[in-house]
Amino acid sequence: MLDIIYQDEYLIAINKPHGLLVHRTAMASDAKEFALQLLRDQVGRKVSPVHRLDRKTGGLLLFAFDKENEIAMQKQFMEGQVKKKYLAVLRGYAPDSMDIDYPLMKDNGVIQGAFTSFVTLKRAELDIPFGKHLTSRYSLVEASPTTGRMHQLRKHFAHIFYPIIGDRKHGCNKQNKFFKEQWEMTTMLLHASELNFVHPVSGMPIALKAAVQPEFGAVLEMMKFV
Repeated sequence: MLDIIYQDEYLIAINKPHGLLVHRTAMASDAKEFALQLLRDQVGRKVSPVHRLDRKTGGLLLFAFDKENEIAMQKQFMEGQVKKKYLAVLRGYAPDSMDIDYPLMKDNGVIQGAFTSFVTLKRAELDIPFGKHLTSRYSLVEASPTTGRMHQLRKHFAHIFYPIIGDRKHGCNKQNKFFKEQWEMTTMLLHASELNFVHPVSGMPIALKAAVQPEFGAVLEMMKFV
C-alpha cells in the first residue's frame, strides 16, 4: 500500500518509495510496478501525476483526479509557484549555505536556466577510513530548487563537487561502492520532503510534508543526524 499524505476530491499526494517509477517508460523495461497504477488501484479512481520524481528519489508526489486540475497544477509547477524542499546526504562537508545558478542541457542540446538554493543542516564525520582519508565526511542538506529541470539537484550537487550519495549517474562511484560494501545500501539519498502550493479549486494554501523512507532514515540515524 502506498503511503497517502494528502487527499481531497481533486488532488492526492503520496510518499513515493525510492526505486518506484512514476509511470511506465521504455527506458526502464525492467520495472513491474508503477506509482500511477498502484495508486489508481488503491483508491479506485483514475489519477494523473502533475509533476515528476526520479525513480531513485523518494518523497512527495502529487496527482490530480481530473484533467482540469492536472493542467492547473502543472501550470503552477511550470511557473515556479510551487515551493519545493528536498533532503539529501552529500559527500564531504558542504558550505553552510549556497545558491547554485548553473544552466543545464537537455538531451536535445537545449540549454535551460537552473537555480537551486541549499542550507546545510548537519555534518557527520565517521571513524571509517575512505581512500587516503582516515575518516569519512558527509553533510545533510535541505535544498530548494526554483526550477524543475531533469536531474537538477543531482547535477547541481555534482557540479559543486558534493555529490548525492547513491547517485550512480552523476555521483561518486567510489562512495556508492563504499556504502554498498559497508552497509548494503544502494538507495539514492534524495527525498522530496515538502510541497507548498495554492489549491487550484479552493484557493487555500496547502503545505505538505513527508517523512524520509526507512532506508534513508537508517542512514540518518547511523550518521547521528537525528
